[in-house]
Amino acid sequence: MEENGEKRWNFWGMGKLNPQSKTSIRGLLMKIWGSVNKDDPRPLLPLGHGDPSPFPCFRTTPLAEDAVVDALRSAKFNSYPPTSGLQPARRAIADYLSRDLPYTLSPDDVFLTIGCIQAIEVTLRALARLDANILLPRPCFPFYDSFASSINLEVRYFDLNPEKGWEVDIESVEALTDENTVAMVIINPGNPCGSVYTHQHLKEIAEAARKLGILVVTDEVYHHLTFGPNPFVPMGVFGSIVPVITLGSISKRWLVPGWRLGWLVISDPNGILRKSGIVECITDCLNMTSDPPTFIQGAVPQILEKTGEDFFSKTIDILREVAHICYERIQEIPCITCPNKPEGSMFVMAKLNLSLLEDINDDLDFCLKLAKEESVVVLPGVAVGMKNWLRITFAVEPSALEDGFGRMKAFCERHAKKQ
Repeated sequence: MEENGEKRWNFWGMGKLNPQSKTSIRGLLMKIWGSVNKDDPRPLLPLGHGDPSPFPCFRTTPLAEDAVVDALRSAKFNSYPPTSGLQPARRAIADYLSRDLPYTLSPDDVFLTIGCIQAIEVTLRALARLDANILLPRPCFPFYDSFASSINLEVRYFDLNPEKGWEVDIESVEALTDENTVAMVIINPGNPCGSVYTHQHLKEIAEAARKLGILVVTDEVYHHLTFGPNPFVPMGVFGSIVPVITLGSISKRWLVPGWRLGWLVISDPNGILRKSGIVECITDCLNMTSDPPTFIQGAVPQILEKTGEDFFSKTIDILREVAHICYERIQEIPCITCPNKPEGSMFVMAKLNLSLLEDINDDLDFCLKLAKEESVVVLPGVAVGMKNWLRITFAVEPSALEDGFGRMKAFCERHAKKQ
């Protein structure tokens, strides 16, 4: 058929997948990068995303690289893997995570995924029964909201309290829950907050979830990346109180996000998730998806079993140093305040005081103009559910971080409201 003299085709783009795609981390960072002045001779300083691997001080251990090379050259890992992952890799992850638990995980509790992102996708799909809703923290890693919306899983937000180390407001969780609420999500160590929850607070969360009849999805992709007074405690410690689905990966602790090896783990010694059919749904979802590269799976046992504490300690020492620099430099900028010194992960949330600035409309406007004038990229808080806040990444070279905050301070002084 023709229309106005032109051939009419029966296909067209469906437009945006959902409104949240406009405020995704990648979408906003691409927009901000696009505003950078290409004639600025200074290096672009990326303080907006969570990939430290380009910086020499955050290189992975040679042992992990050798493990991948050995697996590749063995010619044993060139085929498709089983749906749930190679058994030796699942066993190695179960043993690795069991070190921190009061019970022992089985390889059957472990499902391998393409990074933690696919673990999120599979978990939400498995929970998305008709009329279900899920509780997310505010602020939150935005992929949860975006993907939930794409599968018609209703999202409700509970608050995190910045004055109490970004702890969960349990009263708000209780107020949001109804008979269709299936789970709550926590992220510990916190992205985007840099928080680390205490054993006591995690127990309170577990007891509240049990009372409400919901499971806990715990995103622990930054597990053991802590450098403050609180040690990392996995939510799975409380799996006998409430069923827990643990999401994680080697991406952050081993500084290899591009290797795309994550996991979804059933931390449920009472077997409630199997009896309720959730584990079967997880398997069904994985049957319809792609798998992490087989040769990376083949390297997992060697990576987990042989990486020494000296590598982890070096990473923690650097993160402690740059977190301190970040917190101290924020104190020097009057229009930006930070309620808590970061204790874990690679991020901190800082609040903008727009009343102290001229011609800055909101957090996105701040970030666009900062990138254009100073070639510094930070993430506007609107991306993580906190308008007029900033999420700042400190997992960069210390000298680059100092340079970045120097430029940010100059930008704020230039835009300061005249007295």
